[in-house]
Amino acid sequence: MQRTRLIATTLAISLALAACTDAARGPATRPAAESARRMVGRIPFEPCALSGVLDAQTRNGLCGTLQVPEDPAKPSGRKIGLRIAWLEAGDKGEPAGDPVFFLAGGPGQAASDYAATIAQALRDVLKTHHVFLIDQRGTGKSAPLDCPEALKDRFKDRDDVASIGEYAQLCAAAQKNDPRLFTTTQAVEDLDTVRKALGAQQIDLVGVSYGTRVAQQYAMRYPAQTRAVVLDGVLPNDVAAGGEFARAFERTLVLRDKACAADPACRKRYPQDLRTQLETLKQRLSTAPVEVEYRDPATGEAKRDRLTSQTVVGLTQMFSYMPQAAALLPVVIDEAVHERYGPLMALASMGGESMAGSMNRGMQWSVICAEDADRYVPNPADAKTALGNDMAGLFFAACKGWPKGARPADFPKPLAGNVPVLLMSGELDPVTPPEYAARVAKTLPNSRAVVLRGQGHNVMGIGCMPKLIGQFIESANAKALDTKCLASVAPVPPFTSFNGWEP
Repeated sequence: MQRTRLIATTLAISLALAACTDAARGPATRPAAESARRMVGRIPFEPCALSGVLDAQTRNGLCGTLQVPEDPAKPSGRKIGLRIAWLEAGDKGEPAGDPVFFLAGGPGQAASDYAATIAQALRDVLKTHHVFLIDQRGTGKSAPLDCPEALKDRFKDRDDVASIGEYAQLCAAAQKNDPRLFTTTQAVEDLDTVRKALGAQQIDLVGVSYGTRVAQQYAMRYPAQTRAVVLDGVLPNDVAAGGEFARAFERTLVLRDKACAADPACRKRYPQDLRTQLETLKQRLSTAPVEVEYRDPATGEAKRDRLTSQTVVGLTQMFSYMPQAAALLPVVIDEAVHERYGPLMALASMGGESMAGSMNRGMQWSVICAEDADRYVPNPADAKTALGNDMAGLFFAACKGWPKGARPADFPKPLAGNVPVLLMSGELDPVTPPEYAARVAKTLPNSRAVVLRGQGHNVMGIGCMPKLIGQFIESANAKALDTKCLASVAPVPPFTSFNGWEP
């Protein structure tokens, strides 16, 4: 974990707008059984294998590259290549003419790295619609804004605001492309360029987390080309990404503590609530960080690392994204309160290393420095939350050294109009709470917002949501959906020991 301290410290909070998979490792390979090049519009595709580091499965698909202007305002200028993965529609007749574009989170994650997960979540959609996963510029194989490895090693043990700013400045100087041109606004132009190249008159958009911002911005700029929109973990246009993390996470902690207090087994096992235990650990480790011996959960290797208050709070927020991971938090935090730090340190190591490869830092900085940093207004109330007011400072620290792009004057305006929109949220989402979706829905008369009980960040693959998404894409009518099946989605109870929870 020490090797990636600078990266992991800020990633622990920037995962807030990301989907829950990791980046692909190595180049895509061609399955032996398939070799024919396929054309869609004017984009050539070839068979490829798509997988991510955290994906247990590899998904066969087709991959292509489309050259687009680095600066959309200069169409004859320098070009960059956009990587596009194509998941073909099933064999139930002729596929629908409106393809589905999947937009990943982060900002900084590559859409094609989600192929297996998205194929499962959109399995009903894939019966009749082609799905295209477009790596947003700056991510994956779409002109990534990578920082040199030597620079990462140089800053590996530095995690303060000044170091992050210096690191970003040096990373920016190493780029061959202009980081100011890697914002959401340029990405929206890329999406429409892809649409035209595919020969589609209209597209359907599925955005996850930060990808919901991209979807909303596209629908605002190209309403006639937008047939239907699915937003999962909704980020409103007027919210400065990262600016409300502390309050959103605090809300989740309160809800989890209320649920524990209402459950006899949980209340008996944890007489002191999670919020109080976190504060105890935070104060103790702020004064005196501890050196911890633990076993690497991936290799079983004995290791020793330094546990800080930032590690504890960042880890708790990160694991709150998914109910299954969040269920483990109470027992791990309780162990740490009793000065048994090994399990917590092992989780931190696993989380930090996996996060370090999950998104492109440069692309993330291009987005937040142009679109969010100057809109962030510190809230004094954050100082009393578990995250405190330090996290936002860390999130935007790179903007002191990273080149700042531009955004349109109407960027913060809400998406409005008659476009059909299905919005979904997890009740316990620690970063994009359900009220965000409810707010966005107010200006969309043909929309519907659903909340999944006891769930976290990104819910499109949970319960009957794949079926509902398929029905919505087919009908483009969110209000007609029968959502009774969502009542069967249940919260995951907290572990009362490392063996699991009470029956």
